[in-house]
Amino acid sequence: MSLKKSVVLFATALLLVSCSSKPPKSLVTPLPPVAKQPLPATGKNYQPVRGVWLATVSRLDWPPVNSVNVSSAETRIRMQQQALVQKLDKLKSLGINTVFFQVKPDGTALWPSKILPWSDMLTGTIGQDPGYDPLQFVIDEAHKRGMKVHAWFNPYRVAVNTQPATIAALNRTLPLHPASVFVLHRDWIRTAGDRLVLDPGIPDVRDWITSIVAEVVAHYPVDGVQFDDYFYTETPGSQLNDNQTFQQYGQGFSAKADWRRNNTLLLIEQVSRTIKQLKPGVEFGVSPAGVWRNRSFDAAGSDTRGAAAYDESFADTRRWVQQGLLDYIAPQIYWPFSRSAARYDVLAKWWADVVKPTHTRLYIGIALYKVGEPSKMEPDWMVNGGVPELKKQLDLNESLPQISGTILFREDYLNRPQTQQAVNYLRERWGE
Repeated sequence: MSLKKSVVLFATALLLVSCSSKPPKSLVTPLPPVAKQPLPATGKNYQPVRGVWLATVSRLDWPPVNSVNVSSAETRIRMQQQALVQKLDKLKSLGINTVFFQVKPDGTALWPSKILPWSDMLTGTIGQDPGYDPLQFVIDEAHKRGMKVHAWFNPYRVAVNTQPATIAALNRTLPLHPASVFVLHRDWIRTAGDRLVLDPGIPDVRDWITSIVAEVVAHYPVDGVQFDDYFYTETPGSQLNDNQTFQQYGQGFSAKADWRRNNTLLLIEQVSRTIKQLKPGVEFGVSPAGVWRNRSFDAAGSDTRGAAAYDESFADTRRWVQQGLLDYIAPQIYWPFSRSAARYDVLAKWWADVVKPTHTRLYIGIALYKVGEPSKMEPDWMVNGGVPELKKQLDLNESLPQISGTILFREDYLNRPQTQQAVNYLRERWGE
């Protein structure tokens, strides 16, 4: 079967997924992984990424909280669109060239999906049509300004809490098309970290997530797709109970931890392959916790003492780079040079060494949210408005040829009083 024909069949399968509450066995065309072509690392057309994360979960960065409470839909739409345009104008003035826009903050969507209900972030009600397409709007407005848009997905989160009001809101979606996965597939739902999440060990769950990514890639001119660091997310007091899933699907694995890491790998492989089959030019990346493993646990790890993605989130992020599954990786290195447990320079150089023999680009996520904030553990963020620390981090990123860009977490902190010295510095350094 030709690749083109496979893609057409795949896209057709996407349209069918909403017609039944039970998805087909697999929504992924069973072709071997597409070989990665090296992305240009240098050259006159190459621009280092100067990015920012724009979070929609809990309306952290957008849309404006007060826009949801207005009486008229026209006013709400105007407020939300104007706010986004103003943000993009500011980002452009600062020299930001890539926006990582959160399109799936939980089990809802910021585009007219046939798989997920509309996000309540837009209207206050899950499943309510906001009257416009936010994803298309942000792509159009960003592209007008010469900026790229990566669609940012939280793969497994269904809701940010387990409160009765949240459960009731999810249950009310039952008559909708599409309804929430919470009511369509209760057997997929778990509680972990005091949140409602999907069980990553269920193959149908991974197929379902892949179909959501494919829907966006097939229908929107996004420049990239990004997963954040929420794979297995649990806390000591609220662990994910997947014992039954392990019994059902864990054959061949003596340790549940290894099985969990394999489940995460399978999702990354599946999504990577699917994106490359649909649109080979769309970048796929992940933004994991900054520490893969600590050297005290693994000789290949970094000289750090931080929470490790491999052990805490069951995400073998280094392996994904080595296997060529990602176009880029954007580790969240949210500590200053002086933080001995997880020094910025130690981690940035460790990641540079990891990507060096591969074709995977390295973008570093940095902690704009800490700039100007008092901290006993990390006082450097307060010195001269955080500018010296920020300068050191950006200088290091630009000095290492393996680092292809920087991403700021997150957009709203560009507007806070405590960051204004740093914002002015960014404008001087990056601005046009």
